[in-house]
Amino acid sequence: MSTEGASSYGDLPAVATDSPVGARNSMDRLYAPPALSERLIRAFLMFCAALSIGTTLGIIGVLFEETRAFFAQVPFSSFFGDTQWTPLFAEKHFGIWPLVGGTMLTTLIAMAVALPFGLTAAIYLSEFASATVRKWLKPALEILAGVPTVVYGYFALTMVTPLLQTLLPDLAAFNVLSAGLMMGIMILPVIASLSEDAIFAVPSSLREGALALGATKLSTVFRVVLPSAFSGIGAATILGVSRAIGETMIVAIAAGQQARLSLDPREGMQTMTAYIVQVSMGDTPTGTIEFHTIFAVGMMLFCMTMVLNLIAQHLRGRVLKGSL
Repeated sequence: MSTEGASSYGDLPAVATDSPVGARNSMDRLYAPPALSERLIRAFLMFCAALSIGTTLGIIGVLFEETRAFFAQVPFSSFFGDTQWTPLFAEKHFGIWPLVGGTMLTTLIAMAVALPFGLTAAIYLSEFASATVRKWLKPALEILAGVPTVVYGYFALTMVTPLLQTLLPDLAAFNVLSAGLMMGIMILPVIASLSEDAIFAVPSSLREGALALGATKLSTVFRVVLPSAFSGIGAATILGVSRAIGETMIVAIAAGQQARLSLDPREGMQTMTAYIVQVSMGDTPTGTIEFHTIFAVGMMLFCMTMVLNLIAQHLRGRVLKGSL
């Protein structure tokens, strides 16, 4: 007597359970080795994953080896204790803080522009805009992310700086302010798009529950929706900061080439990425202390980005545990 109907394995057809041959054939189909095409796809996917991991390890290895050669000649006390950075001058100083200060000041100005405007745009697109407006406005906003950064740099130098000089007469031709403003416009689509996706993914039941309890639309957005989307908004913010810290062309063109430790955004300063570009132009002999400085600066940049990623993971973990 055979068993009719669906089997316990979903779509597999029912087999005659009273036949030893039929039961054995069914088990063979369940535990048969994967086909050749499936094994090839698995091998290709594993190769891609291993390639990305190997590339990352290779980059870290090169940075570590060249940085070790740098610190074999320059003590840590000079690198972290000095406030001057003049490795290309006759009187050499290797204090990293002028480059770090220029990088962080530019990033701070960029985030002061990108975060409020990007988050406001994300809230409007997700909570207040109609489907038609959202369909057209979001791709138009994301077009800004496709503009080459060198275009932003020259626009900051030729358009933004002269405009700011009409308001600030003592503004230098190369300054951190215009570079930071343009960098903020550059990363604004990143923060807006990712934040909008996070806000849009909040379940509608939370909004409906808040409205049913008498909350206004605006109160629902700021007290219910945004806290629920904090993980995605935090990730977008961290990504924007990382993008600003690693930006090269805007600061290399508009911020200047002077490694100056200052808090005045009207002055020209040099960031870590701009210094790497300057030394990598080919005028510095390979193997010299000046050449090794770009790897020391690159390692510092790598460590800063790693810290940002760890902070993002910590924030995400706190949200998942419900401690916020």
